[in-house]
Amino acid sequence: MSASVTAGRGSVRRQIRIARSPDDVWALAGDPVRITEWWPGIVAATVDGATRVVTTASGIPMPESILTVDRIQRRFQYRLEAPIVREHLSTLDVLDTGEGDSLVVYAADADPATMALIIGGAAGAALEALRRLLEGEH
Repeated sequence: MSASVTAGRGSVRRQIRIARSPDDVWALAGDPVRITEWWPGIVAATVDGATRVVTTASGIPMPESILTVDRIQRRFQYRLEAPIVREHLSTLDVLDTGEGDSLVVYAADADPATMALIIGGAAGAALEALRRLLEGEH
């Protein structure tokens, strides 16, 4: 994990290598509704146009604006619109390593900085869950 804090803003990046093709990984990770299958603590997700609402296990709905769903570059970006952040941008990239597997990179930028650290911690667990799911581990 890499993290930085500047003037109240934080930036975190997590990554994991998954022994599956980028297309296989993207089919799951790039689908905004399927986040419930691999992100621990998210129990529901609905999409209406460019708005996604994820619901946490504690029942809190978190509205998000979907900014990018690029199937060619395999990039998904969203902005958390909940009042717990002043500013937020998360980016998920599924990269082809050229070796038959994928590198999945999740980056979060947020103000306040503590939210970037919280989201980054959750993203680490989510990427590991994604890897286990796609590689058939239980």
